[in-house]
Amino acid sequence: MRARLGERDIDLDVSVTDGQVLAVLGPNGAGKSTLLQLVAGLLRPDDGQVEVGDTVVTDTASGTFVPVHARGVAMLSQQAMLFPHMSVAANVAYAPRCRGQSRSRARASARRWLEAVGAVELADRRPAQLSGGQAQRVALARALAAEPRVLLLDEPMAALDVTAAPPLRRLLREILRGQRRTAIIVTHDVLDAMAVADRAVVIEDGRVAEAGPTRTVLTAPRSRFAARIAGVNLVPGTVSAPGVLRAAWGAEICGTGDAVPGTAAVALFRPAAVAVHLAPPRGSPRNVMAVTLAEVDVHGAAVRVRGTDQPDGGTGLAADITAAAAADLDLAPGQTVYFAVKAQEVALHPVPR
Repeated sequence: MRARLGERDIDLDVSVTDGQVLAVLGPNGAGKSTLLQLVAGLLRPDDGQVEVGDTVVTDTASGTFVPVHARGVAMLSQQAMLFPHMSVAANVAYAPRCRGQSRSRARASARRWLEAVGAVELADRRPAQLSGGQAQRVALARALAAEPRVLLLDEPMAALDVTAAPPLRRLLREILRGQRRTAIIVTHDVLDAMAVADRAVVIEDGRVAEAGPTRTVLTAPRSRFAARIAGVNLVPGTVSAPGVLRAAWGAEICGTGDAVPGTAAVALFRPAAVAVHLAPPRGSPRNVMAVTLAEVDVHGAAVRVRGTDQPDGGTGLAADITAAAAADLDLAPGQTVYFAVKAQEVALHPVPR
């Protein structure tokens, strides 16, 4: 898909191969749901082309625009959106009936998909009698019963509680990966992406900020959003010399990696690798950065110490220290401290232009 939508300042170029699951990540308002709407035919781009399989369903140059029902896509959103006056079985049989199947064939198809999602015992219930997790299982069965070429999932687990989300996540993994379904899943949750997606794209400000295998995007991110959800520090800049990154505001960070001098890159390092000092430390060579504290909070078994936003507006750097160390340092927001991290703990990664 390549599409530009001026009103929303969207300019995207995204692709997913047959049988692949693509996770779409990004902050609120970045354009993730707009991407799904463009694929589904709920929005027309100002310029661009959308293909589903080998069929062009949108092409502004030729005036092609296939309507929603004829695109071969199905969407599952945060809310199940089941027909309230129909039974569960009738809801799932709806798409097969719309495709012209007989009542008996449609009922058989509905039962098959309800069995696939572990909800066959719910067949005679009405949507009002279902829990949130049950309703999403039924909605997934209904979407799959449409036999879509591409399944679109817009935050399908966002509205579920902590007990209902994991089973649905496992179910999606089994169905999407086990059956080699082509799907695009929009999510804010790292677990969703890691569990079900082969590849991931990060959208920021209506543009693709990075793309690649899911594990690579979430363990060696190139964008601020991916770094934030992956829980690592990220400083963008330009490689000024081998093993040295110069940030836009002049700070230099030493690290290791294959980034070439003169190219754009990011420095990545874990909060657990950062030591916090009240005065500039002496001793072994390391990166030392003066930081004004924005927050000090418990983060799992550690205390997360985070600085104010970086000078270019990026998320503030973070350090994870022990509770004893935090007490000894007597840290408080507004205080200036020094973050130190050894060069071997810093990875310098090139950023594709």
